[in-house]
Amino acid sequence: MPGMSDAPGAPVALDRIIRHAERLVVWAAAAGGIVILVQMCWISYGVFTRYALNAPDRMVTEATALLLFPVAFAGLAYALREDAYPKVTMLTERLPALGRKIVAILNLGLMLGVGVFFSMSGVNATIRAINSGASSEILLWPRWAFWLPGTAALLLFTVYAALRLARLFLTPKREF
Repeated sequence: MPGMSDAPGAPVALDRIIRHAERLVVWAAAAGGIVILVQMCWISYGVFTRYALNAPDRMVTEATALLLFPVAFAGLAYALREDAYPKVTMLTERLPALGRKIVAILNLGLMLGVGVFFSMSGVNATIRAINSGASSEILLWPRWAFWLPGTAALLLFTVYAALRLARLFLTPKREF
């Protein structure tokens, strides 16, 4: 039916915003996957040059270490989208619908709080890296280039968690 919302009671505009955010979530996870593939190839090359050619590549270790931060957070929002975080549902399944909704709100609220904390820390670190002009020791790449994608992924997670929490508040308890 036209104008139907995914979650009954949630405004259609909110669901449209969530759908757009979910596209960004998938793109961020895909970008993280591509970086992991690049790291895999680069590490393999580094191992080959070290042991087969006896000529270690000094850049491999630093580059993979620096790329761990942005990659670590690239799939955070995607995991939320896919409901892939570990849950213990043995007790919550026994709760009435309102109890399950309250637990879901508390859980997502906690995730949002953690996301806000890490987003603020990432923004602060990115701004400091830009202002300092610091670069990596071997590669001489600017440090902000590593902070910025991780911070963007954290901000995406935080916004997405806030949107999901808003939709959760608007979802009737009978849906739980």
